[in-house]
Amino acid sequence: MKKPYQIESQRAVKRLEEMAAEGNPTVQMVLPMAEMIGWLRKGVGELIRQAGLQIIGLLMDEEVGQLVGERSRPLPERKANRWGTERGYCVVMGQKVPLERPRVRSTDDREIRLGTYELFHRGEPLTETVWEKLMLGLSTRKYGEAVRQFTEAYGLEKSAVSEHFIEASRAKLKGLMERRLNKMKFCALLVDATPFEGQQMVAALGIGYDGTKTILGIRQGATENATVVGELLGDLMNRGLDFTEPRIYVLDGGKALHSAVKKYAGEAAPIQRCQVHKRRNVLDHLTDDDKPIIAQKLNSIYAMEDYTAAKTALDGLHRELLHLNPSAARSLGEGLDETLTVLKLHVPEQLRKSLASTNLIESAFSIVETVCRNVKRWHGGDQRERWVGSGLLVAEKQFRRVRGYKQIPALLRVLETLKPSRKEVAMRRKAS
Repeated sequence: MKKPYQIESQRAVKRLEEMAAEGNPTVQMVLPMAEMIGWLRKGVGELIRQAGLQIIGLLMDEEVGQLVGERSRPLPERKANRWGTERGYCVVMGQKVPLERPRVRSTDDREIRLGTYELFHRGEPLTETVWEKLMLGLSTRKYGEAVRQFTEAYGLEKSAVSEHFIEASRAKLKGLMERRLNKMKFCALLVDATPFEGQQMVAALGIGYDGTKTILGIRQGATENATVVGELLGDLMNRGLDFTEPRIYVLDGGKALHSAVKKYAGEAAPIQRCQVHKRRNVLDHLTDDDKPIIAQKLNSIYAMEDYTAAKTALDGLHRELLHLNPSAARSLGEGLDETLTVLKLHVPEQLRKSLASTNLIESAFSIVETVCRNVKRWHGGDQRERWVGSGLLVAEKQFRRVRGYKQIPALLRVLETLKPSRKEVAMRRKAS
């Protein structure tokens, strides 16, 4: 619901637009040459900035003249009067520049807003400018020094910049978390939990039928648990993601992720366990002497083209690890078959490399870490979600289509054969 001052502001702008369309008054600016030369000594930018401020004043004076008439000239039907000036500001290049704005009051003693000032006051989206600068690596401490274009500009202090960023990043996070997904088609859904500043950030990324990558949502939790993951997937469903559509689910291997996907997508949903996570987990149990040999064997197996041969080789490696290190064997054996889902589905080689791991999400989080490098202190509340959401949106802008995207139709043909029956769909919806 809009507030009264917002409504008045819109009315003032509309009145200004009507005035310009009907009478189309002209505004002339005369500048002394000596003054212009003085500005030019500081650069062309200074000339443009100072001339711009002069134009702003002339436009406001012209609107006042249209509302109340010329000075010192009686006007019987006058409905408003000049009422002095007061300090105001306009937003230019992401900074507040002070100016004197004229006031107008109606004959029945009501303040009349000026459409010109409302436009100048609104100016460029200040919070958006701050967000973009901070995403490029500028810190709140150095923001004013870096962007100041007007000597008299204000609102560039660390605290003010921080407030603008909080407002902008909350809006960005809200937009990300409320995206409608009902019109989007995804052949793959990647879900990964990444440690971030003492918390677990669970992120979901979708790969469209055309190979484009989209950040679908994030959730923050102390650990990667079924509640956090379930809330994320439930939110995706509420926003229109159809879990009955056939697709492959690429997970980092956590039990919470696995059980949540099975709950929403069904027991028959094809799950690909991240081969990178699996390799890392197995090697973490081994000594430095054993790691190179086992790593080489795992790499060779995951590079195979045939599912049966790869499965046989993994079973053999599992037996070998039982004698070498039972803990490593148990790690390999947990979800062993699901690390080969891309082979079982006969996913073509290029696309298989993209879908065999959650590296796409980890790559996006590397950009998040770059974006967040200037944050010195982490607090409670939504700070982590705001920064991670902003960083993921920056990463999304840099996304290219997934490697092997031309092979997606072949994957879809295989997935179509796994599509659940209507009875299964009805039972799943009833359960959820």
